[in-house]
Amino acid sequence: MGRPPNDWRAAVGQTDQPSYHHGNLRRAVLDAALAAIAESGPSGWSLRELARRAGVSHAAPAHHFGDKTGVLTAVAAEGFELFADSLERASGDPFGAGVAYVRFAVDHRPYFEVMFRPELYRTDDPAMATARERAGAVLAASARRLSPDGEDDRTTTIATWSLAHGFAGLWLSGALPESADGDVEELARTVLQLVFRRE
Repeated sequence: MGRPPNDWRAAVGQTDQPSYHHGNLRRAVLDAALAAIAESGPSGWSLRELARRAGVSHAAPAHHFGDKTGVLTAVAAEGFELFADSLERASGDPFGAGVAYVRFAVDHRPYFEVMFRPELYRTDDPAMATARERAGAVLAASARRLSPDGEDDRTTTIATWSLAHGFAGLWLSGALPESADGDVEELARTVLQLVFRRE
């Protein structure tokens, strides 16, 4: 099944025919990795392919990231930072974080396909861990607003996370008929409101 278009290139400033120069090779390789993930997933490419895509030397990806796991660690770290930004912008709405979670998955699919697969990257990388913890804190705060007693209920956090993540996965895979031409935010909000009814 083909992968649907998304706007991640705009988010990272990539154009169709970028002109890279000294000083932004790291960005060039990251953008190439995002393009490769969008086309063939997190595993279907090599550092040599990233170098070819980015128009840099074969040694550039290894120089900046060490190995493929290093590239994916950088993708996860950047993804979690963008993810936390999205969640924070929606934090004023009780259901906003859940909707933003799904919206992020749709708009930034290459990041999303890496972020929640810790076997792909170095979970102890400081930048990645900091970004992930920031996103987790926003999710927990949002879940607290939906908790029946308003306390820091870990079960509610897991429930809201599972619902948003599962919905996003079904939408991205095309398993939901609505994903063909439906409004992902509207449907996600309706589902959240149905499960977490507020009197």
